[in-house]
Amino acid sequence: MTRAHAPGKVVISGAYAVLSGAPALVSAVSRYVTADTARGADFVTDEVLAALVPEERAPWFDASELRADGRKLGLGSSAAILVASLFALEHEREPGLAREQQLERVLLRAQAAHRKAQGGGSGVDVAASTRGGTFVYQLGAGGTTVHPVRLPAELVIEIWTCPTSASTRELLAAVAEMARRAPEVYAPSMGSQVLAAHDAALAVQRHDARAFIAALRAQTRALSQLGAAANVPIVTPELGKLAPQAEQEGGVLLPAGAGGGDIALFVGQAASTAGLRAALENHAHRRLDADLSAPGVQVLS
Repeated sequence: MTRAHAPGKVVISGAYAVLSGAPALVSAVSRYVTADTARGADFVTDEVLAALVPEERAPWFDASELRADGRKLGLGSSAAILVASLFALEHEREPGLAREQQLERVLLRAQAAHRKAQGGGSGVDVAASTRGGTFVYQLGAGGTTVHPVRLPAELVIEIWTCPTSASTRELLAAVAEMARRAPEVYAPSMGSQVLAAHDAALAVQRHDARAFIAALRAQTRALSQLGAAANVPIVTPELGKLAPQAEQEGGVLLPAGAGGGDIALFVGQAASTAGLRAALENHAHRRLDADLSAPGVQVLS
């Protein structure tokens, strides 16, 4: 019998633009889903169901670390459940297989199942849960590229939970519909987001914290424009209200991933001040205890 756990993730940079081929910056977080083949699943997710072959039984899983107050936190729980479950099954089937080969098998199976169950997507959640760490992720004609990176040493990234939940699928659909309805509005906003995503990836690779923060500010503006045009709150009103205070502190406050709620990030060259933290808490945001660059999926002893 095998127990395995897989981390959740945050998309720090490149939301929406990643689907257009721009680089996204993603980091695995130290909150995990645990899967255990000794027990059958109480509930089988659509993604796991799409991945199973006839002779396989979905393992039991615990995703409580990726939930709070009865709701998902927006840390990629469906991907983490899928990866932990498949890794446990693969390791039990062939425990002597080299780790890199196990990871490759799980990654291919999980990406295919996740796309099937969700009707598309970039696959970045699956890559984070499988590989772990922090990396630049990019879609291309030849497939995906994953380039591990180290965040600038002087960079501080705080993870905050938002008071509202968000549906990534609904947000993506709204933006796609706006692109069809008003391409003349969509094109400049997405163009700005794509450009800023490239700037952020380059800044990280150069270990330039100041340039990285500037690129995230540009992305926040572009995401606000996209959301306004699509009539969805990609940048929530609370984040929009507090963003100037974060900028005065030399940082940036922005949604993680597709936005609309779930998770917000404060990024700066120093931790947020007591004043900004109090303002976030007054708007029902809560600091999440989690580290970035967490290890990928692995077997638990």
